[in-house]
Amino acid sequence: MIVTYPNKLLRQKSTTVKTEEFSSPEIKKLIADMKYWIKKAGGVGLAAVQIGTLKRIILVEIDGNIGAYINPKITKRSLKKIAIEEGCLSVPGKNGYVKRSQKITVKTLNEQGDMIKLDLKNIPSIIFQHEIDHLNGVLFIDKLIKK
Repeated sequence: MIVTYPNKLLRQKSTTVKTEEFSSPEIKKLIADMKYWIKKAGGVGLAAVQIGTLKRIILVEIDGNIGAYINPKITKRSLKKIAIEEGCLSVPGKNGYVKRSQKITVKTLNEQGDMIKLDLKNIPSIIFQHEIDHLNGVLFIDKLIKK
């Protein structure tokens, strides 16, 4: 089940997935559960906290493929910002505009445990920033702007 606002869990910071946890059955099950819920809910992004687990794992759909990203960290942000209308599975029925960096670089582990670097722009960049905010206890409604 998707955790929804105002559940206090959404305001907590998620913990790093440790190396020894990476190939554990618990983490594999968590990712499988996340994939189930993102598909069931029709989302384009999901953080582990949104299904009740405070681990630094997100799912993001890019070009129709849902990828799992573990311990993602934004290492570079463009100064240029864009604002698009966002929604959130954890804040049903609420949409609004948020200003975010148009381009970002993310270092993350993929599902196979490889460290990868992603250069993202536009919609994928926005989704990653939104999901990484979840890992830090921040919701898009905290950042709404008037458009």
